[in-house]
Amino acid sequence: MEKNKKIFTFLLLIVFFHGVMLMRSNGYEGEEEQGGGGGGGTERGGGGGGGGGERERGGFMMTEWRQVIKSEGGEMRVVISPRGRIIEKPMHIGFLTMEPKTLFVPQYLDSSLLIFIRQGEATLGVICKDEFGEKRLKGGDIYSIPAGSAFYLLNTGRGQRLHVICSIDPSQSLGFETFQPFYIGGGPSSVLAGFDPDTLTSALNISRPEVQQLMTSQVRGPIVHITEHAPTMWTEFLGLRGEEKHKHLKRLLEMEQGTSQEQEYNPWWSWKNIVSSISDVTREKNRGSGSSKCEDSYNIYDRKNDFQNDYGWSKALDYDDYEPLKYSGVGVYLVNLTAGSMMAPHMNPTATEYGIVLSGSGEIQVVLPNGTSAVTMRVSVGDVFWIPRYFAFCQIASRVAPFEFVGFTTSAYKNRPQFLVGSNSLLRSLNVTSLAMAFGVDEETMRRFIEAQREGVILPTASAAPPHEGEPERFGSDHIFT
Repeated sequence: MEKNKKIFTFLLLIVFFHGVMLMRSNGYEGEEEQGGGGGGGTERGGGGGGGGGERERGGFMMTEWRQVIKSEGGEMRVVISPRGRIIEKPMHIGFLTMEPKTLFVPQYLDSSLLIFIRQGEATLGVICKDEFGEKRLKGGDIYSIPAGSAFYLLNTGRGQRLHVICSIDPSQSLGFETFQPFYIGGGPSSVLAGFDPDTLTSALNISRPEVQQLMTSQVRGPIVHITEHAPTMWTEFLGLRGEEKHKHLKRLLEMEQGTSQEQEYNPWWSWKNIVSSISDVTREKNRGSGSSKCEDSYNIYDRKNDFQNDYGWSKALDYDDYEPLKYSGVGVYLVNLTAGSMMAPHMNPTATEYGIVLSGSGEIQVVLPNGTSAVTMRVSVGDVFWIPRYFAFCQIASRVAPFEFVGFTTSAYKNRPQFLVGSNSLLRSLNVTSLAMAFGVDEETMRRFIEAQREGVILPTASAAPPHEGEPERFGSDHIFT
């Protein structure tokens, strides 16, 4: 009898530990993996591609970042995607800042980019299969750059910095922490610089001293001031119209250059070979894929609001609106809440959501599947947050100013968020009798509860809006946009 009790107890322990491990494998472990705690400030590190921020505010705030580019013409920082079992599709968020009249040198990446021009004007040069195209971009424009596609970016705004926010899809990457650029132009950092000089001499059909001059003339990093490095070339080039630029580049590719070692260095010659190299690389990478036509950009600011009332508005972009999103598998959204208003509690049935605060400040509340609070986090300009698919959450603007945020989703299909409260909520759609039984109240009380709120999607919430009584308003995460 005693022996049977021991066996029974042992079996119970096995079942217990199996249940614990099953819950851990299927449940939420974000606070263990990403850092726990709710609320509080964010410490950020960085510099030289090394440091990252401490993981705080419950794991739904993306605080770990890397400075991947730093040169006199600008910088790029990448906020690292969260990691864990519930991450269906990792996504890094990049912040590119370029000084006036600077060039982000020709390159291709091991990751796909979806760029959003937050501020400024730019010219994007890109090769789609065998065709070269240039796109003039302005604030609000969105453009998709597939992995392996060669491109360059030129800040054309007069006396204005260019600020770009981008989603970075690492699904095709080589496995590095952020992404791997392959610079075509850029002096010693160019992928061409790794070839044997004799190989380059034969491939480019120029002399060895000219190869050395080409590879060593530019040492200022991947973001360069064009007025200092090649003023004559770029002054003339920028003065041309779009079609004339295309013809001019084609004419440069057909020009035969002298190979005399005494020949004065010509920046147009350098640009000719860079463009030629881009063509060769891109032709191989895009052979047999997709359309050769470069798509136009899409301006989300010019898009009509999908929803609007007295308390704010929202826009969402999917592949039905902008076809390149179908191939990137990423959607875009933009939300503006008036001071003190709230995006009603809801969940996304098809995608994980990544958001970046553009202006104002507010509060984001996220709820775990078991009905307990995951986190209540205060956010302001420059903060990056993420919400897992199916998780219920809401965003609340502070009472000080409007709250605006842009973001990316992990699906290019129409998201159709499900609102849990409000005039268009699931509570209004479900059977009242069943709801009354589920909440343990009578039907009349249940009906009164679900019909009390006459507004939908964006709600007035003065009492819930931060800052709360005796609490100062939070500022100061916008250094990532400087």
